[in-house]
Amino acid sequence: MQPPAGSGLAESPESKRRLKNLIDVSGLPEHLDYRTAPMVTEEDLRRIHTAEYLDHFQAVSDAGGGSLGDHAPCGPGSYEIAKLSAGLVQAGVEAVLTGDIDRAYVLNRPPGHHALPDASMGFCFLANIAIAVESALTKGLAKKIAVVDWDVHHGNGTQSIFYDRSDVLTISIHQEGCFPPGYSGAGDRGEGAGLGYNVNVPLQPGGGHNEYLYAMQRIVLPVLEGYGADLIIVASGLDANTVDPLARMQAHSETFREMTRMMLGVGGGRLVLVHEGGYSEAYVPFCGLPILEELTGVRTEVVDGELDFFRLQQPGERFQEFQRGLIDGMATALGLDAAAVAG
Repeated sequence: MQPPAGSGLAESPESKRRLKNLIDVSGLPEHLDYRTAPMVTEEDLRRIHTAEYLDHFQAVSDAGGGSLGDHAPCGPGSYEIAKLSAGLVQAGVEAVLTGDIDRAYVLNRPPGHHALPDASMGFCFLANIAIAVESALTKGLAKKIAVVDWDVHHGNGTQSIFYDRSDVLTISIHQEGCFPPGYSGAGDRGEGAGLGYNVNVPLQPGGGHNEYLYAMQRIVLPVLEGYGADLIIVASGLDANTVDPLARMQAHSETFREMTRMMLGVGGGRLVLVHEGGYSEAYVPFCGLPILEELTGVRTEVVDGELDFFRLQQPGERFQEFQRGLIDGMATALGLDAAAVAG
């Protein structure tokens, strides 16, 4: 007997499908502008990825699938599907930058923030956000773009692509040592022209709602305000949730609501959120819906039935104090003034 689609698989369409289903029954669709988009072009891809890698990816996909690298299995047709996923991100970014819409949420698959110019990694084949960013800069739609990655895993692909550039600020909040395994990144600030334009905020396993909000307030928001980007893109992984099978953090639905609210208050609210990880098929929908509620300003009648339970599981004050101390240390190393942030 075959298991249901998505059952037992980490990166499956099921969490995205269930999020879409919850949105549909919530009453929110009447406040949304659903759109699709064409695939990105080969020219778009080759601004970021090497020709050798793209040829290899397409050949494996055309042959019926296989392994493309570190935790990156693909199936038949994956090359075209990945191009469509990247195309959705590109369309969302361009729609906001041209003033067609103020903000967007791109519900796409496969994800992209681990993809390197010459390799797949961590379920990611194409660097969706990086492709869209480079396209927008090339077309003159923006001069500076900031990428905030709150996926629980480090956004290593995005970081590597823009590591020596100042026109793209990259910030990653992630569980320390989770994926790529053993990576922290607190001291990795960029190099050359990009020195100071890469920021990592590694959090200890077990950190919850308050730790995420404190990291946002203490580091992410001040860095964004100082940079003054034309657009902010969020790599919106939902795998920091407390029941995700691929991480050990304790964020919940209100964490994602509050972080979205914070992002809307920066840079005039021009914002694109791009779906990344999130592997709890049961809880990802309840983390994604509050984001859409904040983007639309419409609160639905959907209730997170586990929220009170997850709140009771949050870290105690001693752990929170420890985590805040680590975040304060990172902020000091970045030259951020605690008094100014508090004020």
